[in-house]
Amino acid sequence: MPRILVVDDDPMVGATIEVLLQRQGFDVTLTDGGETGLAALEQQRFDAMLVDIFMPHMRGFESIRIFHERAPTIPLIAMSGYAFASSASPSPDFLRMALELGATRCLRKPFTPDTLLTAIKECLDEVAPVKDNKSP
Repeated sequence: MPRILVVDDDPMVGATIEVLLQRQGFDVTLTDGGETGLAALEQQRFDAMLVDIFMPHMRGFESIRIFHERAPTIPLIAMSGYAFASSASPSPDFLRMALELGATRCLRKPFTPDTLLTAIKECLDEVAPVKDNKSP
């Protein structure tokens, strides 16, 4: 059963993701911010991480960078409810920045359950051959 770490300061978003993933057979650890997420990462082994970009106390970009540094082989899916940059808007593309900091995939909130499950499956499929090759 794949273990997923979910780091999101919005209790409703976190709980919704947790229930969805548990119903799909994932073992989920839900944390409410970067600091508690990092503590969970130190205590357990995960197959993938979902990390919100914007959270209080530890900005998501900082979290993404630190999570990636501490667990570079674990796929990290960055999530954000902020809009993507467009030619009509000078705002930065936060999700692209997350990719540059080590995120494997990005999801713009709100996303559908199928979109979330597809992103997780793709991440797990990408690391599966690496794990298989290391097996004796």
